[in-house]
Amino acid sequence: MIKVAPSILSADFGRMADAPVNILRWGADLVHCDVMDGVYVPNITFGMPMVAALRPVSELPLDVHLMITRPEKYVGRFCDAGADIVTFHPEASEDPRGALSEIRARGKKCGVVVNADVPFEVVEPYLDEIDMLVVMTVQAGFGGQSFKEECLEKARRAEEIKKARGLDFEIELDGGVSPSNIEICKAAGATVVVAGSAVFKAPDPAAAVKAMQI
Repeated sequence: MIKVAPSILSADFGRMADAPVNILRWGADLVHCDVMDGVYVPNITFGMPMVAALRPVSELPLDVHLMITRPEKYVGRFCDAGADIVTFHPEASEDPRGALSEIRARGKKCGVVVNADVPFEVVEPYLDEIDMLVVMTVQAGFGGQSFKEECLEKARRAEEIKKARGLDFEIELDGGVSPSNIEICKAAGATVVVAGSAVFKAPDPAAAVKAMQI
């Protein structure tokens, strides 16, 4: 069954402590936290203090996606703040393998992200070192974008490599995922999907989550 990770980027920032509680109540599997620095991507969201604030009120794993430059400087601090999974964009890092090692050393799960405009070859060298590959199906840095179906080819390539090498990483699709396209996401190899607007803006968020857990 596909796991659903609602993104708190689509939640009410004035009532952020309610977000992980609602995500659990709706039957989702993870809490997705989009960290943006205004450098790697144009927008700024939040950092370690937000993750630390969410940790005591979340019974679900915190899935932290770092859209920041030089993530190797910060991955340990996000782990210490309470992240359970930390993923980052390797092209934004001066030491991707060092960052992955640091996350693992803190006892957390690690992963890399391939952006919509970045070739798959950028993440391919790390597939045997990760717990999660995030395939962006929108351009990182903005919420509410339309799903880019052409990005599914990267998920398919990852699934082929995963089977050929006997690897066991999750394939997470992030951006524009909804009940209307969940079938093609699963067919491409997705095991986790990030959903923001599709959950938080749905008339019945619990029903939206359930519709994607196929």
